[in-house]
Amino acid sequence: MFARLKDDIASIYPRDPAAKGTLEIMLNYPGMQAIWIHRISHKLWLKKWRLLSRSLSTFARWLTGVEIHPGATIGHRFFIDHGMGVVIGETAEIGDDCTLYHGVTLGGTTWKAGKRHPTLGNNVVVGAGAQILGPITMNDGARVGSNSVVVKDVPSDTTVVGIPGRVVTTASDQSKETSDRRNEMAKKYGFDAYAVAPDNPDPVANAIGQMLDHMHLMDTKVQDLCQAVQTMGGSVCTDKLPDLDVDEFSDVELAAAQKRKQGLDEFDPII
Repeated sequence: MFARLKDDIASIYPRDPAAKGTLEIMLNYPGMQAIWIHRISHKLWLKKWRLLSRSLSTFARWLTGVEIHPGATIGHRFFIDHGMGVVIGETAEIGDDCTLYHGVTLGGTTWKAGKRHPTLGNNVVVGAGAQILGPITMNDGARVGSNSVVVKDVPSDTTVVGIPGRVVTTASDQSKETSDRRNEMAKKYGFDAYAVAPDNPDPVANAIGQMLDHMHLMDTKVQDLCQAVQTMGGSVCTDKLPDLDVDEFSDVELAAAQKRKQGLDEFDPII
């Protein structure tokens, strides 16, 4: 028992740079405190001491803000960072070396008895505020971006973001040229527990990037066509097409342009 607790503490240091010492973790990490209490309540649950185990888990919720049903199965070196608002259901199963951030829910989607909560494999990371719902499986190495809602199985070593959760394309799946072009956009995102990492841009941003790539390609083809017509004596496309800059497409400017098209002279943008 004590060896396992020591293992839990040691696993925190590589995942939380703020951790400075064992005593600090024991006294000030509610996620870790909730896990320790759960280890005890889970043993009581298996011994059919249901009322005592549920009462102990309720005490842990009051103390730490983390609600773990005593029936949930949790593996080694599990880490809940910050902890507040985490909910783990009765039939949830969590593998080794998993990490959950605050506000995460491993919940069910039915009132029927039986397996109704998620199964997390090893080395799974679930970002802040994410909801993993139903008897689905997140395979080894899966990651979920913050505030995502996942209702389908997630393959190994895959990142899911959005509502509903969608698998994002990683840099390894793209050509080097595309990857380099998208890296500038990916740099705007931070740590994957709170947003997304450089190798997994938001699906909407990725779709916009693909649209811009398509427009750039069409622009190039039109210019090539115009040059061919001009060499044959035609007089077309004498004005160069303006370059597109995504930064120019702000919500206010788009709204102003739309108003101008409607023939309105005065427009006060709401910011």
